[in-house]
Amino acid sequence: MAKPKISADCCTGCGICIDTCPVDALELKDDIAVLAKPDVCDGCGSCAESCPLECITME
Repeated sequence: MAKPKISADCCTGCGICIDTCPVDALELKDDIAVLAKPDVCDGCGSCAESCPLECITME
């Protein structure tokens, strides 16, 4: 199952992906979104779709 890979160089910490995640798998750490709970991530891709800067890929 694909999981989100977040580019730390690209992420501005806007939090849109965190608000969009239906299982609360993402968190902000040092103003960068991270996959904090990979075990609960269901690979839906809503975070990647919601990122306005396209910093998230599903891999």
